[in-house]
Amino acid sequence: MNLTPFDFRGTAIRVITDEQGDPWFIAKDIAELLEYVDTDQAVRSHCKADKTWPVEMTGQVRNVKVIPERDVYRLIMRSKMPAAEAFEEWVVGQVLPSIRKTGSYQRPLSPAEQLLANAQVMVDMERRQDRIDQAVAGIETRVASVEQVRYLDKRPAGFESMTTIRERISLRHGMPPWVINAVMRDIPGAPLPFAMVRSKHADDGAQPYPIWPTADITRRFDRFAAECTFVTAERATHPDIQQGRFKLRQRASA
Repeated sequence: MNLTPFDFRGTAIRVITDEQGDPWFIAKDIAELLEYVDTDQAVRSHCKADKTWPVEMTGQVRNVKVIPERDVYRLIMRSKMPAAEAFEEWVVGQVLPSIRKTGSYQRPLSPAEQLLANAQVMVDMERRQDRIDQAVAGIETRVASVEQVRYLDKRPAGFESMTTIRERISLRHGMPPWVINAVMRDIPGAPLPFAMVRSKHADDGAQPYPIWPTADITRRFDRFAAECTFVTAERATHPDIQQGRFKLRQRASA
């Protein structure tokens, strides 16, 4: 088991990796960052897989509440903090790839190493924001290639945003967000968005976001899951996913 803090805008987010290499987030860190008044109440109300874990801190072993990746997304979805979406992108783009790349965290960094790492995080965040901006522009270009881009003032019933898709499909198929992102954006057959929805915070510079029909997305991921090949009980591959094995839940036969 490894415990190491990541830094999100000056706030330490501590993550434990268990023997299987799966990340568990300190619930208190997540809840406080997302501006929940009562951590225990937030976890009871919104999380489904929390547990208590003995963790050594300041020379003592303490039992702390930890939550898995999918519960982090549940807290993000219900947070009213303006930077919640940026935090989600940071988790998906920085924390989880680091875990998958090494399989565990390395030793705590020295002050000089931490300073250099923080600088690199800022560079990576700027690069990721640039990729996000390019992705949004690319989505608009794809829509425009079929018909004039539709802009809506609110999301209609039966449609969902990328954030909602990641949470729902993760629960339905047990696949990680990076695979969901690839299916939605990168691999052949990526679904075209129905429209762009104007943000309520447009006056503050927030960008419109794309939406897709829920029924179409469900069929798309059911088909993708059926095309996967299981190499273990919980890990699968797909010919369009070049990164290798990923988590996937086997669906019971009808």
